[in-house]
Amino acid sequence: MKNTTSTPRWDVLGLGVVAVDDLLYVDAYPPAESKVHVRRRQRQCGGQTGTALVAAARLGARTGYAGVLGDDPLSNTVKECFRAEGIDLGPHVFRDDARPFHSTIVVDETRHTRTVFACQEGAVGADPSLPPAEVIRAARVLLVDHHGLEGTLRAMRIAREAEVRIVADFERDPGPSFAEVLDLVDHLIVPRRFALSLTGATEPAAAAQKLWASRRRVVVVTCGREGAWYVDGSSATPLLCPAFPVEVRDTTGCGDVFHGAYAVGLAQGLDLPRRLRLASATAALKATHRGGQAGIPSRQTVERFLREA
Repeated sequence: MKNTTSTPRWDVLGLGVVAVDDLLYVDAYPPAESKVHVRRRQRQCGGQTGTALVAAARLGARTGYAGVLGDDPLSNTVKECFRAEGIDLGPHVFRDDARPFHSTIVVDETRHTRTVFACQEGAVGADPSLPPAEVIRAARVLLVDHHGLEGTLRAMRIAREAEVRIVADFERDPGPSFAEVLDLVDHLIVPRRFALSLTGATEPAAAAQKLWASRRRVVVVTCGREGAWYVDGSSATPLLCPAFPVEVRDTTGCGDVFHGAYAVGLAQGLDLPRRLRLASATAALKATHRGGQAGIPSRQTVERFLREA
């Protein structure tokens, strides 16, 4: 059923998991059997989909969350964060046994790296039968990740039939259904490490080319400060979108921010080069601030940065 809604309710609808992150800032990541001084600690909402949605909301998009939350303290933390950001919780699925991912992230302030200790206890991905199909059809862009493949596959089939565009944030292959999920993605954006693992390629440009298929619109392989390689079918040769040079302070959440900003550009009808510049600039500006979501810039800040770049 094609989406006949003249004005979709959401520009970006997120389906994947969210997280609560406890960030610990240290001078250097410690070796085994050592003790280090924690300079600062912060609690923020995070997760692939959660961070992407916050980025989309700060860029001015109408956003909604259709994933699963419970009524535990971590779920309530996420709800408070989403309400403060203007993310619509109306489509979310409630399950009393569900909770977000809970991660402890150690940020090395000397090398500007991060190490993530992720706890999945009680965390669930997309629900197998919810949200209702009409919720998915009411979005311009559906943002998915690799958690809860049964529910993700259902939602993607509905989205494809309704001509809702799908932006995927995959970091690993979680099981047998993944091949079918991967096949349905029309805007595939994956980090370099996973792209190389998935394709067997040794370079990101080659990985982008291997992931390309005529059923897709775009394939992007993100490479941090080295930029992003992409293929969109207009050229047989992968092209490079350079990264913006910035003083990096914390890379936590940069990839998720890239996804959220790209989804906004897609929903707003920007052409591919402008979508990639928007995503790259937003991720670069986030990297100049500590924290996953705390450093995500506003649309005004991003536009000013792009004018001056």
